[in-house]
Amino acid sequence: MIKWLCLGMFFKRWLFLALLGCGLLLTGVALVVYYYTPDTGFFLEKSINNMTVQSGTLLPSMVIMVAGAALMVYGLCKAMYSVIGAVTPSGDKLVDVIYHRRRREKGPQVVVIGGGTGTPVLLRGLKQYTDNLTAIVTMADDGGSSGRLRDDLDMLPPGDIRNCLVALSDREPLTEELMQYRFAAGELKGHSLGNLVLAAMCDITGGFDQAVRRLSRMLAVRGQVIPATLANVRLCAEMEDGSVVCGQSKIPQSGKKIRRVFLEPCNCYPIESALQAIGEADAIIMGPGSLYSSVMPGLMVQGISEAIARARAVKIYICNVMTQPGETDGYSASQHLQAIFKHAGAIVDYAIVNTETVPTQLVDWYRKDGATPVVADLEAIDDLGVTPISGELLQEGGVVRHHPDRLAHLLIRLINGYHRQPEQVVYINNYLQPKQAAGE
Repeated sequence: MIKWLCLGMFFKRWLFLALLGCGLLLTGVALVVYYYTPDTGFFLEKSINNMTVQSGTLLPSMVIMVAGAALMVYGLCKAMYSVIGAVTPSGDKLVDVIYHRRRREKGPQVVVIGGGTGTPVLLRGLKQYTDNLTAIVTMADDGGSSGRLRDDLDMLPPGDIRNCLVALSDREPLTEELMQYRFAAGELKGHSLGNLVLAAMCDITGGFDQAVRRLSRMLAVRGQVIPATLANVRLCAEMEDGSVVCGQSKIPQSGKKIRRVFLEPCNCYPIESALQAIGEADAIIMGPGSLYSSVMPGLMVQGISEAIARARAVKIYICNVMTQPGETDGYSASQHLQAIFKHAGAIVDYAIVNTETVPTQLVDWYRKDGATPVVADLEAIDDLGVTPISGELLQEGGVVRHHPDRLAHLLIRLINGYHRQPEQVVYINNYLQPKQAAGE
């Protein structure tokens, strides 16, 4: 309590002003009470009697009451804003901070399964609508900085986890730049600072999952980020010619068509909190991201796809905008779904597919690497028993990717509409429409 009275708190003056106003208000109330009950009298009887006799009206006491109330309210408001202004983000209005925070706290429970660059894009959009987010992140990355740390320190790959933590962070932009900083020279060339921080945190806490939780608190993450498994797994692919390629980074380089992918060892199990989040979810979202190297590895951890099938949540797959060279060459949107059904079962209710035309210059640039826009074969998707949702979802820029805000807005509308009337609502061209009765 003494600290509130220290110099420089910008609090005492407003508190004393509020107390003065409270005193005046009580004095005014006392005058009014005495005016209407002059025969009772009390400890201020003499002074009050002089005032009331001279005035013969309630005006002086009413003026004191109004002035006291005004001073009390003004002092309390200034004291509150003095305190709140020291802890709220710079430039943000208090009412906006409270409104958005309360709205996000009541948002739907959403689980996102994936990795790579697609999942963080989605999380950035969704965190504007809900704090109840769980990212279940693929643990099969073995390239770049993650692969080096994995081999050198015998740890799980931190790269995809880092990207999701940064995407959900509520810290200032400089923190994101620091966590994403990549060294350009020396022995640390190619390493991301965030990966090194996670590696250090593993040694401090004694476990990868503990390191992720501790770093989540440091970054003020909205929701939670969970590794799909704590097992040291490798992604392997059986090709159409019967050969097997192991290593996520090596599969696209094989130049062969993929028949199926699998994890090695196959008896890898998820963290209990991941299964719990799936069971409690209002929506489970798979993708966007590389089909075989980002989405599939999370679904193939034992128990994950079974938990998704049992969940009451709406299950949504977000199809990539472009094909992935060495993975999904020539795949249409329905073929992406067929691959998921082949590996994990029929666990998709809705498929979100971009129908906005990719700029010609970007198509030409991507074609040099063997990537082309994914064909939105909506009728084929519907034939698979999945409701297609089409929309213009591209973000302008030098790369082709989903617009985080448009995608998140579409998803939230779908999730809310599904849980209000799951049997009465269907999504058509980005608008919720009631299903027509048979024969209409």
